[in-house]
Amino acid sequence: MTDSSTFEPVVVIHGGAWAIPDKLSSASVDGVCSAARTGYDVLRRGGTAVDAVEASVRSMEDCPAFDAGTGSVLNTKGEVEMDSVIMDGRRLQCGSVACVQNIKNPVSLARAVMEKTDHTLLVGKGANEFAEEIGIQTVPTDSLVTDDAREEWLQFMKFKTTVNVLFRSRAEQTALPSTVCDTVGHDTVGAVALDKFGNTAAATSTGGITAKRPGRVGDSPIVGAGAYADNESGAVSTTGHGESITKVCLAREVTHLMETGLAAQVASETALQKMAARVQGSGGVVTVSKDGGIGKHFTTERMAWAWIKEGKLHYGLECGENFVINL
Repeated sequence: MTDSSTFEPVVVIHGGAWAIPDKLSSASVDGVCSAARTGYDVLRRGGTAVDAVEASVRSMEDCPAFDAGTGSVLNTKGEVEMDSVIMDGRRLQCGSVACVQNIKNPVSLARAVMEKTDHTLLVGKGANEFAEEIGIQTVPTDSLVTDDAREEWLQFMKFKTTVNVLFRSRAEQTALPSTVCDTVGHDTVGAVALDKFGNTAAATSTGGITAKRPGRVGDSPIVGAGAYADNESGAVSTTGHGESITKVCLAREVTHLMETGLAAQVASETALQKMAARVQGSGGVVTVSKDGGIGKHFTTERMAWAWIKEGKLHYGLECGENFVINL
């Protein structure tokens, strides 16, 4: 283990990359800033990177502004199916859950898969049975779904809109029915961290996409797509159009580029450019390199993001924004 004085702790957060409407912009920014503070407090007290990303993601799962945990959306059957992943960069340990139901904090269930089973992914009924075995309580579906999410589901079902509408810009949405354009439609949350010991971790969580086919799983719980962490390169959490992200293994692509010598920011931009060119997909990433370099980039209209290093909180929503607060 590296000497504890070597590394400056870092946490980087995203709250989803998509065409975030103005009515959700403040809540999204507040939510990622709160999550960053939560994760950084864990690191500052000597906690591990895994502890920090779990705490950060739990914070956003508890916030109804985000589509993860509380705030999750409904599939075509009117059910909630949630996905999450967590990865420890020390020994490439990882755990995931997909299509899990009635769990308030799926990221903690994913961590339990990593630490208490010999598996890396549990899905559906099996994931819920495991949660029951280890004492994670289930919650009513109604407690996870906001009124806005229900209204969104009704509109998407009425107009038979595909998942792709959520990642179009507001200008592109003008050709769609106004009732669809006004829906909430939010996306994945995630966190990456570097602790004082030089260990990295990543976590991602989502409540799915409104009116998706039951059983559909995007990138979020897939190691190498939704998240990846390796102490030899860094950690990445992704967000955006899940099918596109999965096709290019976006998180692993970013860490691979860092292994070739690219800085975290350049690697993040390059990987997203490749995804756009190869599969015409849009999304975003947050990244921390093994030496504490920070990357965050998105090709959607907006992405709520925040990071903390050396006692300074940076945050933004639009391209080019970088607001700073001294903690």
